Amino acid sequence: MNRKELEIRTKKFAICVVRFVSELPKSKVADVIGYQLLRSGTSIGANYREAGRAESQADFIHKLSIVEKEASETQYWLELLKETRIGEPKEVDALLDEASQLLAIFTSAGKTAKRQKK
Repeated sequence: MNRKELEIRTKKFAICVVRFVSELPKSKVADVIGYQLLRSGTSIGANYREAGRAESQADFIHKLSIVEKEASETQYWLELLKETRIGEPKEVDALLDEASQLLAIFTSAGKTAKRQKK
């Protein structure tokens, strides 16, 4: 998967997160978790796009590490929603699967970038 395809994939994921959060039931708990999910889930693509415009290899690695952290945080919020049974279970599972795949991709990319830096 090339950089442009991954930018498109992360943007699609962000759109799915936005739509999912907008459909969560209205409660204090869902609002708080939904807000956190919205921030981290949309940040993955935004930070990856920024990494693609890094000024150096070190800057790229740093920005990619932020993408990894955001993907991991997104997993966390989705796990909370799943375990508390907030939101449509099939949608939560689909988002969790995609967040896990993205985390694996960015973790691998980060390891490769670090090896190439040496």
